[in-house]
Amino acid sequence: MNAPARIVGRDPANGQGMAVHCADGRITGVAPVAADDNMPFLSAGFVDLQVNGYAGHDLNDGVPSRETLEALASRLLQAGVTCFAPTLITASETALCAALRGIATARRQSQLLSQMIAFVHVEGPSLDPADGPRGAHPLEHVRAPSLDEFARWQEAGEGLVGMVTLSPHYPEAPAYIRGLAEQGVLVSIGHTGASPERITAAADAGARLSTHLGNGAANLLPRHPNFIWAQLSDDRLTASFIADGHHLPPATLKAMLRAKTLERSILVSDAAALGGQKPGRYTSPIGGEVEVSADGRLGVAGTPYLAGAGHLLDRNIAHVMAAAGLSLSEALALATRNPGRFAGGRGVLAPGARADITLFSWQPGDAELTIESVFLAGERATK
Repeated sequence: MNAPARIVGRDPANGQGMAVHCADGRITGVAPVAADDNMPFLSAGFVDLQVNGYAGHDLNDGVPSRETLEALASRLLQAGVTCFAPTLITASETALCAALRGIATARRQSQLLSQMIAFVHVEGPSLDPADGPRGAHPLEHVRAPSLDEFARWQEAGEGLVGMVTLSPHYPEAPAYIRGLAEQGVLVSIGHTGASPERITAAADAGARLSTHLGNGAANLLPRHPNFIWAQLSDDRLTASFIADGHHLPPATLKAMLRAKTLERSILVSDAAALGGQKPGRYTSPIGGEVEVSADGRLGVAGTPYLAGAGHLLDRNIAHVMAAAGLSLSEALALATRNPGRFAGGRGVLAPGARADITLFSWQPGDAELTIESVFLAGERATK
C-alpha cells in the first residue's frame, strides 16, 4: 500500500492553486489551495497510444527485452508520460508473435511496465501496399487481415493486443473489424487510400479511431471526395494527430482539429527509436536508411516520406498550442483525458482515478513543457 500523499501545483485552466490528495495509488480528493507563482502546473499524466521507441530504445528491432522496455518507459516518464501503448509495425507473423510474447513477459515481470503499458498497438500489417500510404512499413510483409492470425497474436501476447491499425480497403476488413470490436479491441483506420465508402463501412463495423490522420497517405489526393474528409466528418471516429511540426503544417493541423473537434481528437507521438538522436544518417528497422535532421525530423533517406517521429508529447503539447491557437488546458486534454478514454480511463484528475500526475513549467513561446516531477500511483517516479 502506498503512503498518503499531497501533490500541489497550479491548475492549467486558470492558474489557481490545487492540491491532489492520494492514498493507495488513487486520488482521494482535489482541493483549492493558495496559488504561488513558483508553483509548477499540475496535470494528469500524459497518455501516448503510439510509441515505437525513443532515444535508441527500439521496439521493432527483434524481440523487445524487459531492459529495453523499462529504459523506454523511464524516458517517457521524463517527458511526463505515465501510460503508453508499445507499437509494433508491419512484420511477419512469426516476428509479431515473438515481439508480443516478449512484451507480455516483460510487463508481467516488471512493476513499472505493468503500471505504464495499457496495451499493445499493432500498426499493420494490413495496410495499403502503395508507396505513400504504406509509409515506412515493409512492403514484403503487408497482407490482408485475418482473424485466425489475430487469435495467434493474442495467444502469444497473453491478450495484450488492445489496438490495431489497418486500411479498410481490403474486402475482408469489415468482418475483421467486427470480430476485433466484439473482443473489445480498438480498431483504427490508417495508412490507407480507401474510398469514402470503405471508410464508412469500417466505422459501421466498429472502427473507433483514425491513426495519425493526414499522414500515411499519398502525396496527391482527389480534392473531394477522399478518405481524409470521410474520417474528419464521421463523428464515430476519434482522430490522432502527430503535432511535431513535421507531420502536419500548422494550418492543416489547426483546420483538422477544428473539423474533428477537440473532444474527438488526441495527440500521439509516433516516436521512433531514432528520436532524440544526433543529426545524421542511420540504418533503422523502420524505414531502412533514415535521415535525422537537426530539428528532429526523421525521414526515409532519398524520399519525401517520414520514418516515424522524433519528439515526445512534452514538445507536441507545446507545438499544438502555437499551431492551433489552443489554451494550455485544451492542449493537455488532447494528451490526457481524450486518449485516456481508450486506455481504461487514464489521464484524469478525479477522486477514484489512478494518481498518475505530471508537474511541469511552461511559458508562452516555449517549444516544450519542462517536466519537473512525475508520479505513478501517487509515488514519485522521476528524480
